[in-house]
Amino acid sequence: MKKAKCFSDIHYDIGKIDDKMYSSFTEHLGRSIYTGIYEPGHPNADENGYRKDVMELVKELGVPVIRYPGGNFVSCYDWHDGIGPKEKRPKRMDYAWSSIETNQFGIDEFCQWAEKVGIEPMIAVNLGTGSIKDAGDLVEYCNHPGGTYWSDLRAQNGHPEPYNIKYWCLGNEMEGSWQAGHLSAEDYTKKALEAAKIMRWVDPSIKLVACGSSYEMLPTYMEWDRTMLTDLYDQVDYLSTHNYTMNSGQGTTNYLASYKQLDSHIKNSAKVIEYVKAKNHFDKDLKICLDEWNVWNFQDIKLDSLDDLMGLTTFEMTSAGKWEIAPPILQEKYSLLDAVVVGGLGISLLNNADTVEIACLAQLINVIAPITTIPGGGIFKQAIYHPFHMLSKYGHGTVKKAIVDAPKYQCDFGELNVVEPAVIYNEENDEVRIFVLNCDQEEDVEFEVDLQGYGDKKVKKHLVLAGNDYSVMNTIEHPDAVEMEEKEVTAANSVVLPKMSWNVIVLG
Repeated sequence: MKKAKCFSDIHYDIGKIDDKMYSSFTEHLGRSIYTGIYEPGHPNADENGYRKDVMELVKELGVPVIRYPGGNFVSCYDWHDGIGPKEKRPKRMDYAWSSIETNQFGIDEFCQWAEKVGIEPMIAVNLGTGSIKDAGDLVEYCNHPGGTYWSDLRAQNGHPEPYNIKYWCLGNEMEGSWQAGHLSAEDYTKKALEAAKIMRWVDPSIKLVACGSSYEMLPTYMEWDRTMLTDLYDQVDYLSTHNYTMNSGQGTTNYLASYKQLDSHIKNSAKVIEYVKAKNHFDKDLKICLDEWNVWNFQDIKLDSLDDLMGLTTFEMTSAGKWEIAPPILQEKYSLLDAVVVGGLGISLLNNADTVEIACLAQLINVIAPITTIPGGGIFKQAIYHPFHMLSKYGHGTVKKAIVDAPKYQCDFGELNVVEPAVIYNEENDEVRIFVLNCDQEEDVEFEVDLQGYGDKKVKKHLVLAGNDYSVMNTIEHPDAVEMEEKEVTAANSVVLPKMSWNVIVLG
């Protein structure tokens, strides 16, 4: 059996984990909203049409913030269409996903659902086809106490108290040619700057997220961020970026190691922030908002690599017919292997806790999501639900630096250790929690922990995500085919990591 050793000293911090690291995202796309969150007439729906089984699983996940309403959808979305009496709301073409939007669910429904679930909304404004005044009006509608047109209309629509939404995204992926109202970095900066000004005039307490580079294959990657931040740095609080991992075309070895690609992607965003800050002598620090991340294998279409996506329209990414209401699109079916990889991506998030404050798993319900619902029927947890749940449950405290002595392997990301850990000290419970990925496809690995300065800590829990068949998936008929397994603890400072596994180790 191979052996690996992890060294950690309590005095060497990476960063404090913000709870918003375990946030998520829901968009008017496919069945994410309709027959996902909202399904009037469902046997398990409440008086507002919200599915209670969905609310229960979202609460169990411990998601603190949810980004809404998009995504590509937001760049053609007029928020005015989704307020007021439902019988008067118009049906619109959604150009982003070639669907029909009924507008039966809008900002009021989302915020009231968020209150019931206990999450904080993060709202994206339309900086594609929308105006800067529309953005300011939406902040007024949501956050102003009363005595103005939009705040009084909110009260008239059934919510006298303001929603007090704190986090606002200045558009979505505006650097991409697929985005309605796509802008150059210079033009986006001008529009975002004016929108930010108006939005802060309405509510100076809000936090703003600027669109950064989403995808590394774009020719503007990082240059967009440098250009935009030079003028927008002092007006925003976060730089956004997106990152999707896919299995197609890279092989299992590279897929398991894709945590390293995410790590590099995050560090690139951090470097451009530092460059602009130093170049222009800015004082404050900006944090990263990774407001979309997940495994996305594009099962509806054949792809050999992410590069093949360039030039596709968003409609061509789906298998739906045009102009349907809530079509069943982008309903990724996740395997055990996907779940192990999602766990590895979570390790990269934690090891960048000094720069990443918000991260949103995209998406939450039905669309590339950890939760799947059956219209009119039941609900089940996708395989990726489990690593995300364990991260949100155990991933709280301060991330510590870890040094690993382990066998190496070669992949497209270089020579890497067969194991990749994230070490967290949870001060409240005086526990060390270690998330660790074993990328070895042939052998188990004996993983020894050497802790300095933490006191006398012994392994008291070992949870494992592994199996004999990595293609297995959860379904409505077999909802527990993939789940975490608790192993018997047999040693004070070591555990056996099964091959191709993601692990949670608790020492106390």
